[in-house]
Parts: sequence; C-alpha cells; structure tokens
Amino acid sequence: MKEPTTLVVAGLAILAAGTYAARLSGQLLRARITFPPRAAKLLEAAAVIMLAALVATTALTEGHGFSGLARPAGVLVAGVLAWRKAPFLVVVLAAAAVTALLRLLGVS
Repeated sequence: MKEPTTLVVAGLAILAAGTYAARLSGQLLRARITFPPRAAKLLEAAAVIMLAALVATTALTEGHGFSGLARPAGVLVAGVLAWRKAPFLVVVLAAAAVTALLRLLGVS
C-alpha cells in the first residue's frame, strides 16, 4: 500500500490536470460553438442569478439557521457601495466595519 502522502499528491495532480483541461476546453471551443442570441441571453442571466443566490445564502445563513442582522447589513452596505462604483477596498472595509460595529453593539 502506498503512503498517504503519495496518494494525496497524486489526487492533487489529477484534480489540477482536470481543472486545467476543463478551462482549456472552454478557450478551445469558444470559436467552434455558437449559441443562438436567446440562449446567450439566458446564460448571462443564469450567471447573475447564480451569483445572487450565492450571496443571499452566504449573507443570510450560518449553519442551518439565520445568521443574524449584522452580516446582512454589512452585505447591504457593500452592495450599495459597489452599485455606486466605490473602490473594491472601500467596499470590503465598509462592509466589515458595519458588521463589526453592529456586533460590538450587541446586534447579532
């Protein structure tokens, strides 16, 4: 039987090769595959919807329950600042500051 370290390294190498192949196939197939305009619009909308769902579940839940009000408030501040085209660093720091301040005040 092989050492556990060898198996881990082999697994990482296989996963890295698979990831590289998947990313490369997208670049190689881009010129060969075309989607109808309606399908292209639906794919764009799907990407936005998936991102919004990820943000919502991350902001609103922790474990199996509600995360409290501090985290969604920070995400809301970040969303408003991003919408107003604030620099990324300002968005992140403001969201963290609002969340930390609310938690310091006892709002979970």
